[in-house]
Formats: sequence, structure tokens, C-alpha cells
Amino acid sequence: MLFSKRHIGNQYEALAKQYLQRQGLRFLQQNYLTKVGEIDLIFQQGETIVFVEVKYRKNDHYGSAAEMVTYTKMRKLVKTAHIWLRQKQYNAQNLDYRFDVIAIHNEGRDINWIQNAISEG
Repeated sequence: MLFSKRHIGNQYEALAKQYLQRQGLRFLQQNYLTKVGEIDLIFQQGETIVFVEVKYRKNDHYGSAAEMVTYTKMRKLVKTAHIWLRQKQYNAQNLDYRFDVIAIHNEGRDINWIQNAISEG
């Protein structure tokens, strides 16, 4: 049976969400969408807001899941995160936040959580 990319993406986002919750992060929001871009998952870890990009690759023939987060995608994530922070009335200057990547391989058997994977610079 063939599944759409969106359906498959939702499955792996759900897996990533469960994984991060088991690591003690508090879930805030999923699939935050703006004109600029989308953030897959948003969590809080202690006082830090964590914006998470979930990437899945069936295999590494064309690069790993983590390598699929391009510079353009990073810029969109940062801009979208700033929109979310403003909308929630957080002051980005007085707030700790970071961008993580959950890279999933082997149909969900391998999960690699890369913290601070994306910088704003």
C-alpha cells in the first residue's frame, strides 16, 4: 500500500514526538504553519523552547536525514520560530531557545536527536 509523503511524515513526526516526551521534554505544538514555513514540533525543555525539524530517510544513498536540512530550510525555520515567539508573546531576547533535528532512519529503528543543530547566524 502506498502512502502519501504527508502521511509518512505524520507517522515519523508522531514517533519523534513520543521519543522526545520520553526524554522529558514537554510538548507544546505540532505542525506550526505560516506563509514563511513550518515547524514540525515545538517543545519545552526546562526553561528552553525547542523547535524541532523531523527528517526521515529510508536509506543513506543520497545523504543522511540530518543532511537534508538545507541552509534555505534553516533560514525558514528561524523566521518561522520568530513568528511563533512573537505570536505567543515571548521576548526572544530574554528567552532560551534552540533548533534541534530528529533524524530517523531504518523505518524508525534508528533515531538520532541532534541538539542545537541549526544556528541563527
